[in-house]
Amino acid sequence: MSSAVHIAVLDDDAEITRLLAGYLQNQGYRVTETHAGPTLLRLMVADPPDLVLLDLGLPGEDGFSIARQLREHWNCGLVIVTGRGDAIDKVVGLEVGADDYVTKPFDLRELLARIKAVLRRTRAAPAARVVPAEPAASRRYRFAGWELDLAARQLVDPDGSEVALTGGEFDLLAIFLAHAGRVLSRDFLLEQTRGREAAPFDRTIDVQVGRLRKKLEADVDEPRIIKSVRGAGYILVPAVSSR
Repeated sequence: MSSAVHIAVLDDDAEITRLLAGYLQNQGYRVTETHAGPTLLRLMVADPPDLVLLDLGLPGEDGFSIARQLREHWNCGLVIVTGRGDAIDKVVGLEVGADDYVTKPFDLRELLARIKAVLRRTRAAPAARVVPAEPAASRRYRFAGWELDLAARQLVDPDGSEVALTGGEFDLLAIFLAHAGRVLSRDFLLEQTRGREAAPFDRTIDVQVGRLRKKLEADVDEPRIIKSVRGAGYILVPAVSSR
């Protein structure tokens, strides 16, 4: 991994940021340690990192609010690394746009693997991304008036306006479009988009689908594009053309 890859670590515990910085620097990354939200946000303007490791338990600060700001204004990888292991916190973290959620204490090697997986999705060239089952020449999908441009990584709505997607949302939609009309299990979707199997009660894919629906569907309570198939998974319903 090139040393040009920049990772920012936000944690109020200086011992943890030093541990992570030392380990990741030994893996060839450039690391910036930060200990407060405003410091990180200034860094995002001055020297934007490719990925942020974000702790939620910051004294006097709302970690979820920082995550929302990162997702709204910057297109970087975002991994929440926190001692808050409650399932609700994990769901909220994914809903606000985190690409992954790791609880403390963590294994450094596992965290590194998750970082690499997120970076592959957010930084790799389009041809290297996981978008199976389509000819190499296919770079655009059209469905229900929408258009997804794989090369530009852009989603355009029926009115011609660009709709922002996180890296995880883009990859998930690309998988649905590549397999339009087929029921896709949660395990399949998780393996294709995150490179891992689902753990018991893992709601990662459900959260991602919910976020996609908010951007695609006129009525999220009566979805017409991505429908649930009880006990089986999800299916993308509209006809899809590609070129």
